[in-house]
Amino acid sequence: MNTICGTSNLMLERSMDFLWTKQTAILDNIANAETPNYKTKYVTFEESFEQKLRAAMAEPKPAQAVRKVMEDAQWEVHEVDESVRMDDNGVNTTEQMVELVRNAYQLQHVYRAISGNISIMRAAING
Repeated sequence: MNTICGTSNLMLERSMDFLWTKQTAILDNIANAETPNYKTKYVTFEESFEQKLRAAMAEPKPAQAVRKVMEDAQWEVHEVDESVRMDDNGVNTTEQMVELVRNAYQLQHVYRAISGNISIMRAAING
């Protein structure tokens, strides 16, 4: 099963989960743009993931360690403490809209990659 569901597919799955969570946080920010004392949310994944991957590569069995890191990879949702308005709301709507579009393009790229992998598997099965 590892051959069919290789690290490429696992990485795409983790990327999709991260981007979907990021999309949700951005939409929450936009929806709460007029809520007093609302703090802007942002999601991180790459920084801690890269550090864990580097540590896994130094393990005696790096392939298994890397796979374990990929399986256990999680994102983190944070809040920004600074505010941009007098009512202590931290949402910059223009910035959030730009991030929403950027994230949508990234999601579209991941969906295409997943679709491509499925097409390759389908072609291999059909012969």
